[in-house]
Amino acid sequence: MPLTDDMQLVSVDDHLIERPGVWQERLPAKYKDRGPRITEATVEAHDQYGWGQTFAPGTQVWMLEDAVHAQLGLNAVAGKERTELGTDPVRFDEMIPGCYDPAERVRDMDIDGVQSAILFPSFPKFAGTMFNTVEDKELARLCSTTWNDFIKEEWVDPYPDRFIPMGILPFWNIEETVAEVQRLAGLGFRAITFPENPVPLGLPSFHSDHWDPFFSAVEDADMVLCLHFGTSGKPPITAPDAPMAVMVSLMGTNSMYATIDLLFSPVFHRHPKLRVSIAEGGIGWIPYILERADSTWERHRFYQNINQTVRPSELFHKHMWGCFITDEHGTKHRDEIGIDRLLWECDYPHSDSNWPNSRKITAEAFVDVPDDEVRRIVETNARDLFRFPRS
Repeated sequence: MPLTDDMQLVSVDDHLIERPGVWQERLPAKYKDRGPRITEATVEAHDQYGWGQTFAPGTQVWMLEDAVHAQLGLNAVAGKERTELGTDPVRFDEMIPGCYDPAERVRDMDIDGVQSAILFPSFPKFAGTMFNTVEDKELARLCSTTWNDFIKEEWVDPYPDRFIPMGILPFWNIEETVAEVQRLAGLGFRAITFPENPVPLGLPSFHSDHWDPFFSAVEDADMVLCLHFGTSGKPPITAPDAPMAVMVSLMGTNSMYATIDLLFSPVFHRHPKLRVSIAEGGIGWIPYILERADSTWERHRFYQNINQTVRPSELFHKHMWGCFITDEHGTKHRDEIGIDRLLWECDYPHSDSNWPNSRKITAEAFVDVPDDEVRRIVETNARDLFRFPRS
C-alpha cells in the first residue's frame, strides 16, 4: 500500500458547523439582537443555498437581522449511511459533536487518520458571503471579523498543528477587506476563502482593477486564496425541476469557470506572486480545460484584450492548485496537471467525505502511484503551499 504510516494526510477542504453562541458571545451588546443566533423557526424557512426548499416551523434555524436561514442537512452528515442522507436541516443534537466541537473534531480526525485540515465556514457560507446580505454594514463587518477571531481562538490556538488558519473577509468594502487581510496576517493566518466569482454577488469581476489592492495585500501576506465550489452563489443548476444529482455531478464546472476566468484575466499578470487553490472541484477536467484554453489563446488572442505572451497553461502551473478527494481520471493524468499542483481533501463532515475511512480509501485510490508522489499530494504540497510544516 503506497500510503505509508509516516505520511500525514493534510486536508485543504474541511468544514465546521458554528456552535450556536459564536456571535451572541462575541458581538457588542447593541448587535446581539440582530446578529446571528439560533432559534426555533416559527414561520416557514427557506434554505440559504438556493435549492428552492422550505422548512416547517419548529426547525432549528439561524436568524440574521430579521431573516431566517435553515442550513442544508448535507452539511453535517458525517457518520451517516448513504441511505440516511437527505437535505432536511439537522439539529445540533442530531449531529456528531465533531461537526462543531474542536476537541471532538480532533478525535474524529484521529479516527480517520487525518493530521491537519483547513476549515471552511458553514452558516456564513463557504466564503463569508452570507454577511454581504446584511443591511447594517458595520454589523456585517463585525460578523465577519468575529468568525475569524472565533476560528483562531477556539480551533487553531488550542490545536496549532491540526488546523491551518483561514479567514473570511468583508469583501463588499475593499478598504476594510485590505485591513482585515493585514490584521489576519499579523495573527498568523495562512489563507483567505474568497468567492470563485464575485459578479453574481453584485461586485466587480476579476477582469477589473477593483480587487488589485486586495490581491496585493494577499501577496504581501504570503497567503493563499482559496476558491471553493459554489461560493459565488451560482451552483450549476440547469433547471428549476432538475434533481440535485445534476448539480452535484456538475460541481467541477464551477471550478472550470473560475479557472478560465482567472487565466484570461489580468490578475496573475498584475500579481505574479498570487497563489490560488480551487477547492472541491476535482482535477480530472484540468488537462482538457488547459488544452482548450491554450488553443483558444493561440487562435483568438490577437483581436482580444488579453495577454499576448503567456499561455494560460503556464499561468496555471505557476499560480493554481487543484483539490480532490478521490479522482481516478485525474490521478491517472497527474503528470499532465503537475504533481506539485495537486492537493488532497477530506471534506468532513459533508456528504462527499469518506469519514471514518478516509485513510483506507485514499490508500486504495493511490495503489498504483509511487510513494514519493503520494506523499507530495496528500501532505507536502499542502504544507509547502500553506507554510504549515510538521510540528
